[in-house]
Amino acid sequence: MAVRIRLTRVGSKKNPIYRVVVADSRSPRDGRFIEIIGRYNPQTDPSTIELDEAKVKDWLAKGAQPSEPVAKLIKAAGIST
Repeated sequence: MAVRIRLTRVGSKKNPIYRVVVADSRSPRDGRFIEIIGRYNPQTDPSTIELDEAKVKDWLAKGAQPSEPVAKLIKAAGIST
């Protein structure tokens, strides 16, 4: 099973807010996930990035692959991999 750390959209129309989730790579974008590990709101100035550092490191150690946008968020949050 290929596990990815990726974004899932939860905001209303024209108001995107995202959860950072751990999910099976075969599940749909807003579908089933394993665990919520943070959230991201690009609407605020500056953008709000809240990640649970312990959970992120734990999932990366288990072999979960972050998507490109999530990799940028992890880097912006200052979490060393």
